[in-house]
Amino acid sequence: MKLHMKGLSRPARLYLLNGFVGALCMLQLAACTGNDRSDGYGNFESTEIVVSSEADGKLVHFGVREGSRIAKGAVVARIDTLQLHLAKVQLEAERQGLVKKKAEVAFDAGVYRQQQRNLQRDLDRYRRLVREGAVASKQLEDLENQERVIERQTGAVVARNPEISDQIASMDARIAQIEDRIDNATIRNPIAGTVLTTYAEEGEITAYGKALYRVADLESMYLRAYLSGSQLSQVAIGDEVNVLVDDAKAAGRVLRGRVTWISSKAEFTPKIIQTREDRVTMVYAVKVLVRNPDGLLKIGMPGEMQFRKNR
Repeated sequence: MKLHMKGLSRPARLYLLNGFVGALCMLQLAACTGNDRSDGYGNFESTEIVVSSEADGKLVHFGVREGSRIAKGAVVARIDTLQLHLAKVQLEAERQGLVKKKAEVAFDAGVYRQQQRNLQRDLDRYRRLVREGAVASKQLEDLENQERVIERQTGAVVARNPEISDQIASMDARIAQIEDRIDNATIRNPIAGTVLTTYAEEGEITAYGKALYRVADLESMYLRAYLSGSQLSQVAIGDEVNVLVDDAKAAGRVLRGRVTWISSKAEFTPKIIQTREDRVTMVYAVKVLVRNPDGLLKIGMPGEMQFRKNR
């Protein structure tokens, strides 16, 4: 573009030049504003878990404080298990008695089998003597009757083994149930995160299913943003996007994010959300994963997203 200033006075030239520079700056500002405008707006959220009690009893230990950071698997609370331990001791004693009883049954069965073997030798000898006519057949019949009695006694003793074995198996199952209840009385933190709220205090009586505290993973935050239907074709799960948050100035901090979820259903625009097209009333929610190791992002904090592929 050329400016023809020949024949113009110096003040006229300055006036015309200033007007041209001002118009050029306005064009550049408009272009930059159009390019830097965000594609989606929303708020940050995190994965929150409400940890509840899995046993009934008194909280003898509860080491959770709001704002504290807890590692995954850390023991944070214990519920009194004295009665469970006493019940376990009783069952173990009953089981030991059944084991001894089973050993006695096995011993009795061995005694009867030995008697059968001894009697069988006598029967073989008496049958030979009866054939030779050396003894009366009545003695042989008495021995045969005695053999049948011992055989029934052996069968009765052996039949007690499965019953005792079933009782021992039932006892083992009951002991395992108590051990599981004792283990559930120890509360372990499910995820590494920060405690947001506590709902109990040490010394209180708790119950199964009662909430104890709420924990959130604040190192991995999600921006739930909203896009219009015309913008869906520009984004896919796995895409990297720019996430803008307020710093010293509005939207002054740019972070890297990745789209992890796109809603399959449209919804009305939330009242707190602004979109690129003000007249849009139906939008689609998306989730953008953003790492937050320095704790910059907070739950509920507003944020913006920009498509990187178009920039």
